Amino acid sequence: MRKVKIIGGTVTKFGKHPTRNMKSLAAEAVTGALDDAGVAIKDLGGAWVGNCVQGIFDGQEMIRGQIVLHTMGITGIPIVNVENACASSATALNGAWAQVALGEMDVALVLGMEKMFSEDKAKSFKIFTAAMDVELLSGVSEAMKKAEEQVDKDRHVRGEKEKKKTQDRSIFMDFYARGARAHMEKYGTTQRQLAVIASKNHYHSSMNPLAQYQKEFTVEEVLNDVEVAYPLTRSMCSPIGDGAAAAIICSEDFAKKIGLHNAPEIAACMLTSGGPLEGGSESSLTGLAKKAYERAGVGPEDIDLAEVHDATAFGELSSTEDLMFCPKGEGGPFAEAGHTTLGGKIPINVSGGLESQGHPIGATGIRQVVEIFWHLTSQAGQRQVEGARVGLAQNAGGAAPKGEGALSVTILKV
Repeated sequence: MRKVKIIGGTVTKFGKHPTRNMKSLAAEAVTGALDDAGVAIKDLGGAWVGNCVQGIFDGQEMIRGQIVLHTMGITGIPIVNVENACASSATALNGAWAQVALGEMDVALVLGMEKMFSEDKAKSFKIFTAAMDVELLSGVSEAMKKAEEQVDKDRHVRGEKEKKKTQDRSIFMDFYARGARAHMEKYGTTQRQLAVIASKNHYHSSMNPLAQYQKEFTVEEVLNDVEVAYPLTRSMCSPIGDGAAAAIICSEDFAKKIGLHNAPEIAACMLTSGGPLEGGSESSLTGLAKKAYERAGVGPEDIDLAEVHDATAFGELSSTEDLMFCPKGEGGPFAEAGHTTLGGKIPINVSGGLESQGHPIGATGIRQVVEIFWHLTSQAGQRQVEGARVGLAQNAGGAAPKGEGALSVTILKV
């Protein structure tokens, strides 16, 4: 297989864009990525497009990629539509990477795009129920409701002050909250440690002009925010928003031909689906990370920065452990010690992550990869991780009956 390089990338500003349609967001990302790479539409051998919810929002199904790309004059090449929950554009990257690596084409476009914001909040939150087994939805929802009621009773017994709560949330926030509570009980993780992670990500996003949120939150402000599902508060959770991101990847020979001799290599681009945890077994993400590290010829100690799937602060804590940046159960103290902050041992989510940069789900995977690309090419501005040579992006999506629906780990290196 040939080495595959990433030579350009663009991310739109994430947030609420009620006056912009999908074509507009996609065009900004694709045009920017082509310009950044210094290649023309005629150079493209194929395009992979990640999107999840356009069908729910406006009824456009089946050929979403063709619809947006044809308006830009991108025709006459394979256009592959990829839907794989929040990992859609990371999965799209995997498909494009494989085709370039196999020699089927020299240059490929990877696009992730999503519009999720609606004045009708119920419409926005309906998106997430489609990322699980809908036949099990009523039972799962009832179980989550009972679990929340029990948590409230237990907290009342402990004499904890009742907090303002919101019911505006996706069911995935309940999944994350349940995981966080189990982690707290098993390892002694604290709500304050989760707040440290969220505060850190909001600090990082204050240096990111493309982030949906660009306001810093102190740890106390995070703790005192509206409760979503204990122990998660609103500022520990990713927001609803719109956005697009795109990257241009190519063969090593093509990169050299256009003078890009030091372009970052996509050294690993791995996918899996989750599976049930059996006594003492490692998580699906840890198993996938081991394969990615082996493929890339690096270890967790070699990673200079990482973008991980922090749909909530607990998502980041869990990924930090599963990617083996710290031992299992120590993700909270690891973050509290400042190791995951810009300038720390392993800066994580210096973009602000999903919690603060935002999470237009079909765009997130490739957005993470472009963020790593910017750091490896010294284009990250105020939030630059100095001297970065190896970076990792980890994406996840959906809830299958036996674990995560989709998981991805991508490693770039120069």
